[in-house]
Amino acid sequence: MALASQDVVTPADKKGIFGWMLFDWAAQPFFTVVTTFIFGPYFASRMVSDPDLGLQYWGTIGFVSSIIIAVLSPLLGAMADATGSRKSWIGVFALVKIISLSLLWFAAPGSSALLVGMLFVLASLAAEFSIVFNDSMMTRLVGMQSVGRISNIAWGLGYLGGMIALFAVLLLMAGNAETGKTLIGIDPIFGLDPAKGEDARITGPLSALWYLIFILPMFLFTPDTARGMPLKRAVRTSVSDLRNTLGEISGRPGIVRFLLARMFYQDGVNGLLFLGGAFAAGMFSWQTMELGLYGIILNVIAIFGCVAASFIDSAIGSKKVVFISLVLLLLATVGIVSTSPEATLFGAIALPAGDSGGPFGTMAEKVYILYGMMIGIAFGPIQASSRSYLARSVSVEEAGRYFGIYALSGRATAFLATGMNAALIYFTGSARIGMSSLILLLAIGFVLLIFTPYPASNPDKHR
Repeated sequence: MALASQDVVTPADKKGIFGWMLFDWAAQPFFTVVTTFIFGPYFASRMVSDPDLGLQYWGTIGFVSSIIIAVLSPLLGAMADATGSRKSWIGVFALVKIISLSLLWFAAPGSSALLVGMLFVLASLAAEFSIVFNDSMMTRLVGMQSVGRISNIAWGLGYLGGMIALFAVLLLMAGNAETGKTLIGIDPIFGLDPAKGEDARITGPLSALWYLIFILPMFLFTPDTARGMPLKRAVRTSVSDLRNTLGEISGRPGIVRFLLARMFYQDGVNGLLFLGGAFAAGMFSWQTMELGLYGIILNVIAIFGCVAASFIDSAIGSKKVVFISLVLLLLATVGIVSTSPEATLFGAIALPAGDSGGPFGTMAEKVYILYGMMIGIAFGPIQASSRSYLARSVSVEEAGRYFGIYALSGRATAFLATGMNAALIYFTGSARIGMSSLILLLAIGFVLLIFTPYPASNPDKHR
């Protein structure tokens, strides 16, 4: 199908585009080593003494941050259009994120879950709000034919950055709970003590420093829109613009269907990323080393998935990439929630109980990793191609407003993923039943996407 938008833009030079893509590289270690694979599982299984209670707390933290993100993202997106400049906003949120992440170092075992949760919520808000402004810059940097390729390559760079950060933790910082040695057999640098959780707590300051260094090329080289209205006037204007956009969107049913579909399937993706590592840590008693290796495996697969999707998106379109990714995620999630130390696929396939020793020594752990690899293939392309799906469906001038609503659609019901998980664990005492809610969210998104046109609308008719 032909692209809906052929907006004429003056492409940024290579340094400007590369600086923009490095934003994903800079931002990803927070999601990889803090949220998903190291600090999140540490919080759930080691900082809080009861793993099921820890996962419930972790889900509640995600619930709170998702609600705030959902409420404020559309307003911030409208403000991006009104104020013009995106970099100044990203700079403010960068400061909040760097300070909050650095303070996670003090999250020792037995620390207040409330205080640590507040720091994590602040870091999450700053990270997600920055993404709204960064995503809305994309349509001004490259033509519509290139957004799918650039979006997927940037996402792949992000996973590469996350993987390198994981390697740094495993090879240099995280000591084995039994031997005290890192993955390459040396003492952890800085004298980090795994018994005190320092192997996981270091991921906060590490991610903060990484973000500070690698976000600089975007500020130095990527062109920004000229500053528009003063802040006070922009706030008033953005509220009015947001109200008008929400009214206007009812006349663009394709975009409505796309955003509804994404609202559900992105909740499932967010749930997998936020809860998957903590779920594995609770089921298999994985420590930092096993979680880090698992994260590296997924990130390696994710990089190849994004590189492949950067070509596939240009060849067959963003919608088909999202479809393929959803099928893989559904199959993988069913596999994960159906796996126990004794069997998989809800008991249909029995698994040997023996342990061969070393990381992932049981057959159940190996099967879990296979399902995880399916997630790794899909979770980059589904997010990158969703971003290019919308970029092809709106005009350059309205990108900020619609990417704000896009962020809302990714978070509006995110409290369902984390909230349903926490509630189901509370009422049933089973983390597996809690994780099963993700299957429903992915399936609803899949069905809604079937009835969504591609591109979602022709922005030329709505200028």
